[in-house]
Amino acid sequence: MSKKDIYEHLADIYWDASSKKRKKAEKYPKKFKSLFFISIAATLFLATALLIILKEKNTFLNSEIALVVSPEVVKINFHFDPARKESYSLDLNKLNLKRFNTLAFSAKRANFKDNIALRIEFTNAFKEKSEVYLKDIPHRWHDYKISFPEFKNISDWSNMTGLAFIIEEWNVKEKKGIVYLDNVRFLR
Repeated sequence: MSKKDIYEHLADIYWDASSKKRKKAEKYPKKFKSLFFISIAATLFLATALLIILKEKNTFLNSEIALVVSPEVVKINFHFDPARKESYSLDLNKLNLKRFNTLAFSAKRANFKDNIALRIEFTNAFKEKSEVYLKDIPHRWHDYKISFPEFKNISDWSNMTGLAFIIEEWNVKEKKGIVYLDNVRFLR
């Protein structure tokens, strides 16, 4: 063998080995690239699904801006022997509610068999009164959101003086009972 043959033989071995290395090196990035894109797609899909689920449950960053008026549970105990109505009133002390648009609270009745309608009444400094009736308060906690435009007789929300939750004798089935209110608040 001559020097030229030896060099050609070594060159063939070198080039052959280096081309095999390139082929191996090229195989791994293709696998990693596909796995990388699949993992990104799966992550985006799961993140989108999670956001949709949380948004539907209204737990997504709790976007309500609220003014809490009564955070404790309030008990309206009614017994209509001499009385014609029972109420729970909140003095709003000329509160400006122009920035808010919804009254929200939770309510339930104590007696499973009773059928109760609750009157919610707003009063402002100009003696304007407006009420909304909620029929059939459930025996389990239920969240209510009442939009301010439903209180049709209030024209000025800047000087609100009172909020009352009223149970009237003619709007209940039983003459004795209890209604619970919780988390009374104003929402934007």
